Amino acid sequence: MKDYILLLPIIFIFHDMEEVVGFGWFFRHNPELFKRFPRITKAYRGFTDMGFAAAVYEEFIPFFGISLLAYYFPGKVLYALWFGLFLSLTAHFTLHLGQTLYLRKYIPSFITSLICLPYSILILIRASRFITFDAPAIAIITASIIMMMANLKLAHAIGHFININLNSDQQYIQQSK
Repeated sequence: MKDYILLLPIIFIFHDMEEVVGFGWFFRHNPELFKRFPRITKAYRGFTDMGFAAAVYEEFIPFFGISLLAYYFPGKVLYALWFGLFLSLTAHFTLHLGQTLYLRKYIPSFITSLICLPYSILILIRASRFITFDAPAIAIITASIIMMMANLKLAHAIGHFININLNSDQQYIQQSK
């Protein structure tokens, strides 16, 4: 199992760097998406590159933290938490591939999702040999997935907080001139 644990934060970073580098540009060059899909794009309206990077950094913390804990303190609970996080990330890749197909255009995250998805599935299959899928493990895996969904909301809130403060700082600077 130790052979797979630290791959989680590495794969996350590899994938999310494509998002950090590309999403600001993507939304600036595709403003029609905010009109076509207001419910979906609401979470990204007004995001700056800095706000998006802060959100990604916040999302990285549990991936890295749980991976380190599971690596240095192996055990049933941490393995199940790690498995739930990896399952969440794998679902995230699938979601991005679906978004690209639905929009019929490249979105930043497509290339790394395409690369990472088969490896992630393989890692999950191999890691599943080290986990006993009894009721407590399934509950922990489920809790881990729910935690990541809540963490995504927190990451977006942090991104918006950065954006609001960044915009107010820029307005203050312009007023000072």
